[in-house]
Amino acid sequence: MHILITNDDGIHSTGIKALADAAIRRGHKVTVTGPSKQCSANSQHITLTKPLLVHEIPWEGARAYSLEGTPTDCVRVAPFIAEQKFDYCLSGINNGENAGSAVYYSGTVAAAREAAMCYIPSMAVSIMPGADETMREHLADLAVRMAEHFREIELPRFGFINLNAPAIAPEEIKGLKLCPLSRAYYLDGYEKRVSPLGQTYFWLTAGDTSEIPMEQPEEGSDYYWLRRGYMTCTFLGEFTDFNLECGNLLEEFRA
Repeated sequence: MHILITNDDGIHSTGIKALADAAIRRGHKVTVTGPSKQCSANSQHITLTKPLLVHEIPWEGARAYSLEGTPTDCVRVAPFIAEQKFDYCLSGINNGENAGSAVYYSGTVAAAREAAMCYIPSMAVSIMPGADETMREHLADLAVRMAEHFREIELPRFGFINLNAPAIAPEEIKGLKLCPLSRAYYLDGYEKRVSPLGQTYFWLTAGDTSEIPMEQPEEGSDYYWLRRGYMTCTFLGEFTDFNLECGNLLEEFRA
């Protein structure tokens, strides 16, 4: 396959390298287009009013490009850079889970959604904070194998896969759960402050994004299972009844 790999943590992040290396190891042609800087929580932002500068960077076994734009820009521009069709898009591995309401803010998830909108089968891949290289490598290998499997399965229009993993040793992972998004929302807020010049401003009180307080996730949701040591898979988009059939499609990856 010709696989497009992108993310929102930036072209030099450890997660995007793990995905690219896994795809290369399995014999796929890889093109990497990643944002030149951190773009988390950009959602599906498209650059409209400035040029998208692109720089080719060294990458063993792949063609790689740093784009001065958003994750969505990276997906939209990639076919013009590569001048070839892509068979699949893998977006990630994001440093931090993209479960529940996070999927509406995430640039990593937005890139996968954009790929689906551009008729490229896609998957967003994320892992909870604190992951090491072994954990990322394990998740990357699973994501590439799933991409190989789902390439031949036509998903509903705008539909894509959202894969998350806990940051625990591979041998401690209890399995893979097909589950819905949690509806639990964040409980962060804003602190009102005044600058030395007398200007009122507000500062987000969440602090470390790995510790943002949340409502209690519903039993059986993605957050529920992630916190209990399971990887989670959610099919996002116009799935409805199709989603009920996805359990069988995932059977070989559950162990």
